[in-house]
Amino acid sequence: MPVSAVTTNPPAGKYDMGEAMCPYRLVLEHITSRWGVLVLIELLDRPYRFSELRRVIGRVSEKMLTQTLQTLERDGLVHRDAKPVIPPRVDYSLTDLGREAAEQVRSLAMWTHERMGEVEKAREAYDTAKGRG
Repeated sequence: MPVSAVTTNPPAGKYDMGEAMCPYRLVLEHITSRWGVLVLIELLDRPYRFSELRRVIGRVSEKMLTQTLQTLERDGLVHRDAKPVIPPRVDYSLTDLGREAAEQVRSLAMWTHERMGEVEKAREAYDTAKGRG
């Protein structure tokens, strides 16, 4: 199913379809996952070695970063370049498709940063109205 069909004229119950019916849903989950977003945004700047990427992202376990990179590589968004040297050197970078996705994610992240004040005011108003404040 093309993304344009989903975004411009979504079918009824579009989120009730299984993975086989809407494979874009899995890719969207991979791109917008907690670590997927951060990996994509960081790789926009330059390629990184695994340890560098883990350090710059912070608070991500080795296992989660490995899984995230493998998932994004499988989706064609990240390129893994293993150099046959000792000690082994592996660099991660974005593919053209990954760069396109990362730019979209970065725009959303920038919007969130710019609008955080409004979000906080809305939260305060909500909490006050609900008697939580």
